[in-house]
Amino acid sequence: MRAPFVLFAAFFLMGQRDAILVPAVSQDEVQVRQGFTGTELLLYGAILDPRGQRGGAEYDIVVVLKGPTEPITIREKDRIAGVWMNAQSSDFRSAPSFFAVAASRPVEEIVDERTAAIYELGTEFIQLSPTGQIDPEEQARFAAGLVDLRHRLGLYNEDMSGVTINEQVLYQARIQLPSNVITGEYTAETFAISDGRVIASAIAEVEVRKVGFERLVEVFSQRFALLYGLLAVGLSVSMGWIAGRLFAMV
Repeated sequence: MRAPFVLFAAFFLMGQRDAILVPAVSQDEVQVRQGFTGTELLLYGAILDPRGQRGGAEYDIVVVLKGPTEPITIREKDRIAGVWMNAQSSDFRSAPSFFAVAASRPVEEIVDERTAAIYELGTEFIQLSPTGQIDPEEQARFAAGLVDLRHRLGLYNEDMSGVTINEQVLYQARIQLPSNVITGEYTAETFAISDGRVIASAIAEVEVRKVGFERLVEVFSQRFALLYGLLAVGLSVSMGWIAGRLFAMV
């Protein structure tokens, strides 16, 4: 009688396992050419149970798309003696160059603040890794300033109704990449959430890279930085001299 009990227990546990996500992206490579005006990414997929069937349970979906991280210094301007000047500053080691969140409904209705902070489910929860010793209130102010600045540049965005779910199986979200995104590897992490708990997550990757003449210039500047700098200075001086001669002839 023991063997049937073991088989029943194994089957019961298998049935209790969490669902799995199967994500996809409309394009795994974005090519940046001259005149690039941005593009729209379609992130879609399905949620299934471990046997590959429909997940069945009610759940929400949150998609977080992040660009390559980079160090950045945020400076705060202040009016000193009637002149706007740089005052305090804060350094961050790993600020994402691009950050976008799309959700099936507002995140605060899906999870608590602690869970949202763990999984970075919103621009206010981005983990920026500040350097040096800084007062927590000042750190929060500079972080908010960075988010606001990049939001105005179209690099940080939230759409709390940007995910649609069909039959509790298929989902899709559309996220706009602006023309000023930097090149590199972008990660799209999808979270399936039920009863305030992340029950499944999966990652898809997108590469943004320059092609054509822009790619040649980028590679040349990286491999021959000194020569590239000298050529850039020489070209600027030459163009200035030519412009001066033309104006002198008029």
